[in-house]
Amino acid sequence: MRLTLYTDYSIRVLVFLTARTERLSSISEISQTYGISKNHLMKVVHDLGRAGLVTTVRGRSGGIKLARPASEITVGEVVRLTEDGFDLVDCSSGSCIIARACGIRGILKEATRAFLAVLDGYTFGDLPKSELDILDVLAAFPDARAKPGADVAALEPAAG
Repeated sequence: MRLTLYTDYSIRVLVFLTARTERLSSISEISQTYGISKNHLMKVVHDLGRAGLVTTVRGRSGGIKLARPASEITVGEVVRLTEDGFDLVDCSSGSCIIARACGIRGILKEATRAFLAVLDGYTFGDLPKSELDILDVLAAFPDARAKPGADVAALEPAAG
C-alpha cells in the first residue's frame, strides 16, 4: 500500500504542530520548513480544520494549532480521513472473472484492517518522543527541507 502525497502532507503538518504546541504556526512557516507548496498546504490545513484536527486563528497574529491534544489524534484517523479508499484490488467491478472464487479479496481486506489497526495504536503525541526532536532534525538539514522520499540517513551533517 502506498499513501498519497496529500496524506503525507497532512501527517507532516500535524507532526510540525505537535512539535510546536507552545505557539501558533503559520502555513508559510510549515511550507518553508518542508519545502512544500503553500497552496497545497492551504488545502491540507483547510481539510484538517474541517475534520476538527486543527484550529485556525485569523488575524495579524493568527495561525494554526492542534484542535485537540496530540495524544488524542491517531495516525489511523488521519490516514482514513485523507485517503479515498482502501480497496487494494478492484474485485467488485466485474472485470475479474475469478473474483468470486479466488479468495484474495478477503485476504487483502484482512491485511488492510491489520494495517489500520497498527496506525490506530499510535497518536501524534507518541511521535516526537524519539531520540531526536523533530525540529532539531529539520534545523540540521535546511537544504533538504524533508522533501518526500528524502533519505534522512544520507543527509547527516558532516563531522567537523
